[in-house]
Amino acid sequence: MCPSTSTTSSAEGPVTVRIAGRVLPADVPRLCTELSTKLGDGTAGEAVCDVRELTGADLTTVDAVARLHLTARRLDCRLILRGTPAELRALLHLVGLGALAETV
Repeated sequence: MCPSTSTTSSAEGPVTVRIAGRVLPADVPRLCTELSTKLGDGTAGEAVCDVRELTGADLTTVDAVARLHLTARRLDCRLILRGTPAELRALLHLVGLGALAETV
């Protein structure tokens, strides 16, 4: 089952990418493309990845978060995780990406 995702933006807030379900390897490039498209010219400054409804965090999920972070950075944007489950936080710390686990 591929994750349910949605990307929104508004004049009042940051671009938001929502990930629900399990992330599969084939989903990662699509998620990065969606984020890149929504960030456009990079003037957003901040993007939120809402992972509250994520199920079964694993290394594919870590890969997705890391790539989303890199995509945002390339566009001079900061990626913030929202609602990070404890298991994803633990995995990010385990692989040395604990700084990405900062949540709102």
